[in-house]
Amino acid sequence: MRVAVLATIIRPEEKLLLAALQAQGLQVDVILDRDLNFDVNADAEQASPSGAPWNAYDLVLERCVSTSRGLYALALLNAWGVRTLNSYATAATCADKLLTTLALARAGVPQPAARLAFTPESAMLAIEQIGYPVVLKPVTGSWGRLLAKVNDAETAEAIIEHRQTLGDYNHHLYYVQDYIEKGGRDIRAFVVGERTICAIYRTSAHWITNTARGGQASNCPVTPELDELCQRAAQAVGGGVLALDVFESADGLLVNEINHTMEFRNSSAPTGVDIAGEVAHYVVRVARAEVSA
Repeated sequence: MRVAVLATIIRPEEKLLLAALQAQGLQVDVILDRDLNFDVNADAEQASPSGAPWNAYDLVLERCVSTSRGLYALALLNAWGVRTLNSYATAATCADKLLTTLALARAGVPQPAARLAFTPESAMLAIEQIGYPVVLKPVTGSWGRLLAKVNDAETAEAIIEHRQTLGDYNHHLYYVQDYIEKGGRDIRAFVVGERTICAIYRTSAHWITNTARGGQASNCPVTPELDELCQRAAQAVGGGVLALDVFESADGLLVNEINHTMEFRNSSAPTGVDIAGEVAHYVVRVARAEVSA
């Protein structure tokens, strides 16, 4: 079988994935997104940057740092019938916090209360309806960037005024989420296909616990409750290879966000799980069409 790994740069995660895919006996081509040049009116018989036609690949594994590049590449490839992980539908849902919230709500998956507003006035009303403290988030983004914990109206007004001066329309979409007191940690769980393969606690003195922001990783047991929640959430967004951020709240486990191009360099050691190897096994299964991507 022949697979392609579509990436922006080769990070430690991609190095691990490439080694794991090759260990499965796969022929692997690395395609960098900066080299993409699609004829959008053509089909999958056109040549990829590797020289092989896109339909020569049994599967394309999307690992782009650039969300927009990855999404548009997936949209084209899926339209041409090229099998990808993850699918465009899954990636597009996970890349947008509002779409993720809608998908989880339709599936009845517990999550923090959230509201969406479009003007400063309606944003202030949304914040008051949820009640302080709240978290203001961009609808797109990762690594805990541009998050703001808002404790009072004065702070909310200052943040909203600042965002109104920014030119990008995304800054004028006000996604307001209830702040969940999580005791200094949250859970990142990894779902590959039909399994929650492992999970870590991310612990930090700061309210943002992302390991990219200094959160410390330790093993989190995958309990039946956590596994069931993660499986429901993963299926709600289309399934595949996903990382879920989960809060331990006074009302039970809540799904916060879902990532479709997860980093895992800090997670294999504390969990003892070969995450890259698990992904490689799943790639083989999907490439053989044994499961639905």
